[in-house]
Amino acid sequence: MTTATQKPEVSTFAGNFQGYAQSQPAEIDEEISRVGPGTPAGEYLRRFWHPVHLTDDLGELPKAITILGEELVLFRYGDGTKIGLVHKYCPHRRASLEYGKCETRGIRCCYHGWLFAPDGEILEAPAEDSTARAVEMVKERTRLGAYPVIEYRGLIFAYMGPSDKQPDFPIYDAFEHEGMTSAPYKAPYTCNWIQVQDAIMDPTHTTFLHSQNSHPQFSEGMMASGQLKFYERHENHFLGTSTRRIGDNAWVRLNELILPNFTQAGSAYAADGTEQRYFGRSCFTRWVVPVDDENTMVYAWANFGDRWDPHEYNTREGHEKMEQGEVLDRTPEEKQRYPADSEAVEGMGAISTHKGENLMPTDRGISLYRRRVRKAIRDLANDNIEPPQPKTFEGHSVRTYGQDTVLTMPAIEGRDDGEYLMSIGAAVMDMQFDHEDWCDENRDTSIIAKLKEIEANGIG
Repeated sequence: MTTATQKPEVSTFAGNFQGYAQSQPAEIDEEISRVGPGTPAGEYLRRFWHPVHLTDDLGELPKAITILGEELVLFRYGDGTKIGLVHKYCPHRRASLEYGKCETRGIRCCYHGWLFAPDGEILEAPAEDSTARAVEMVKERTRLGAYPVIEYRGLIFAYMGPSDKQPDFPIYDAFEHEGMTSAPYKAPYTCNWIQVQDAIMDPTHTTFLHSQNSHPQFSEGMMASGQLKFYERHENHFLGTSTRRIGDNAWVRLNELILPNFTQAGSAYAADGTEQRYFGRSCFTRWVVPVDDENTMVYAWANFGDRWDPHEYNTREGHEKMEQGEVLDRTPEEKQRYPADSEAVEGMGAISTHKGENLMPTDRGISLYRRRVRKAIRDLANDNIEPPQPKTFEGHSVRTYGQDTVLTMPAIEGRDDGEYLMSIGAAVMDMQFDHEDWCDENRDTSIIAKLKEIEANGIG
């Protein structure tokens, strides 16, 4: 108890406290964060195909969803195998088509029975005289907003941009591989898409968030820090390598981003740097999809097989741990003791105040890709320059590199091992770049053979 003659104890820490001077919040980077219709980033994102739902989550009833800030409804029609995607509100009296009826030719509004084709054409207005001029006029000038969709391997993709700018649906080399089993999954994040996506171009966070902070959430080898190198290719393809020393082995792990939101990495559990591995592929093939400005949904395939992760992780819990390091449903105390990606990125706030960041050399991958996103947004907004689509080579699939390679290449006495590891990582990547235009059938076989040659012969 403090009496009139007693003074409260004051901290004796002789620090330079600057809380008051920094009490005003930094600003949001509006240009790359806002994704709704008509926003610069929203227009940019609408030039690409995005996954918007899991096939198995769409039953016989319509499903209301939000993507890029738009309220939409997914539905099945025809024999139940065809899928449509339309704006949520009927253009007659704005009733929600979430309560519509799925029919052979499309979706029928529950309120007055208007029937819409999958492309939004008004097929019927049954309460009206079909021969009346008013009905003819509304059919001529009015459509329900609708978007094309593609169902592929358990994911439903949509294109939400101008119809005359619709690109081909991109086929990536990671979609089909002999010996690979894939399972679709989704993971929600209650924050802006940029802070979710940033993590893929931040190899350093694996060492700390996923390893040293609480316990190894993936393999123990990831606790070791690596030599970092970042690459930008074809205006929209970004790679970040981390080359670690694990005993006599050099472990080259690669994270990957193809703009605007396609991501891959190495395996989550199969590689720890202790055993040789040649072009082991990504544990997931993944898209970071903005729901709205403050919510994001990841849609992905988890990949399993000899070059991916073990089949034993092909469970819901395994998918969630691959995605973010821990299961999604945890108590607040568990999240504090064992934070994973969701805690790191959601803890920044609904929309991170990017202008208060202090980016460092280890953040170069983030700086590179954000700069390119910003340029593409401005090129489209100011000069009507369409953003580059994922690059293909002479009709082949889009090349990807998310992977682990572990070569037995011991440290050399008298040579700086950090520099040596950096040169190993660079040699591995340069060799793979040399195979970009190879045909799908021969590319991986040749890459694996060349990696073994690097291991056997060494590098200068």
